[in-house]
Amino acid sequence: MVMAVEGVLDFGVALGPQLSAEEAAAIFAHGEEAVVFALLELAKGWARAEGQCASASSPAAPSGARPIYQKPATTKRRKKPGRKLGHSGSRRAPPEHVDEHQEHRAECCPHCQGRLKRCTARRTRYTEDIPAGIQPVVTEHTIHRDWCPRCRKAVEPRIPDALPGSTIGNRTLAMSAWLHYGLGNTLSQIVEVFNHHLQFRLTPGGLTQQWYRLQKILYPWYEHLQAEALESAVLHADETGWRVNGRGHWLWCFTTPRLTYYLIDRQRGRPVVARFFRHEFAGVLVTDFWAAYNAVACGARQTCLPHLLRDLEHVERHKHPTRQWPTFAKKLRRLLGDAMRLKRRCEVAADEFPSRCQRLQQRLDELIARPWKDRQARRLIKRLRRHRHDLLTFLDYADVPYDNNAGERAIRPAVIIRKNSYANRSRRGADTQAVLMSIYRTLKQRGHDPLATITQALSEYLRTGKLPPLPP
Repeated sequence: MVMAVEGVLDFGVALGPQLSAEEAAAIFAHGEEAVVFALLELAKGWARAEGQCASASSPAAPSGARPIYQKPATTKRRKKPGRKLGHSGSRRAPPEHVDEHQEHRAECCPHCQGRLKRCTARRTRYTEDIPAGIQPVVTEHTIHRDWCPRCRKAVEPRIPDALPGSTIGNRTLAMSAWLHYGLGNTLSQIVEVFNHHLQFRLTPGGLTQQWYRLQKILYPWYEHLQAEALESAVLHADETGWRVNGRGHWLWCFTTPRLTYYLIDRQRGRPVVARFFRHEFAGVLVTDFWAAYNAVACGARQTCLPHLLRDLEHVERHKHPTRQWPTFAKKLRRLLGDAMRLKRRCEVAADEFPSRCQRLQQRLDELIARPWKDRQARRLIKRLRRHRHDLLTFLDYADVPYDNNAGERAIRPAVIIRKNSYANRSRRGADTQAVLMSIYRTLKQRGHDPLATITQALSEYLRTGKLPPLPP
């Protein structure tokens, strides 16, 4: 039995780039077993050097995705940056007002240090910068307490500039929450920016408690987003992995062009979908092929066709299909490609469109009904049969796409936040994450200033006790 310790065989030969011809001959002289063992050790060394031995759930990929060093290099040609030739350029607009004026004149020639002859030629340049001495504004509130004879108790006015008992103003609270839940900055980064650059002393624990209070106040907006999503004509849904105190959870995303609703839950099954869809959904639901969405009672459903195309490519690369597979893959690719081109209605008359759609339906039925012997083809045929009425729905609705790109783009900001902060440490933090992330994302989609909108909403809530409606 041949043994090795740290790449050295038991007869004194070290495996590695320094292996000489004489040492290789010594390995061969010990027989077939020594040669096989040496080759396996070299293969393990190459795998370790290339990072192939790391698992898909390594710390470099906390979501369970494949690490970047295990992904193949892309061969797509990148789009050339900048405007195309012939288009007008884009530049920063000049400022509307000027706060300071400065004049600059050289004392001598910067090249030869010679004396200059003064001329009248000049040019103007604008610069904008943040002032160096940023200081927070401290306000002392003198609150008068008076007696109400009717209520028989002392009363005092409400302060609309900050939450009760808080020394942090509404604008600071809205800005810090926007940096964390809207832009994905970590808690430590936000505290460092406020403490060292804005001269505003904050602590991580105090800031987190303020975010919890903000989530409780803005929760009616979160419920309104859910109700508005259930009334939409087209709704995109997607989900991805999440972590709460190190345990696996799932982040669900439901989005339209006007709103985004996030939900974090321990499960990835039908109970979560049933809790969101509290009643029958009358619109069109666009999703991937995840089985939990099959329980949704909706007017129509469209599954993501690029998922099918990627599955075909995955089989051809990694599953070693039989000789029947190219025929099946070619027919399915042509069917999906013809349907996507028909969606664009390129050179198709209006009276021809229904007959083209009917022909695609017939081709799909023929593909499903044909007996396929390839195991991977039978697997995909089962999926096609299960989603027979969900594959070509986009041909019947003008606003329904054949992909779920909108759902994947809406969930991407949450994925970036997950990468930066490794998700949440408590259930309460996960609830706050879902609520505030949904609100900030929706305000961005609707073109509202998140700082001004939430600051004004907090002031009105503190003044009247009622939260204003979510901006349209």
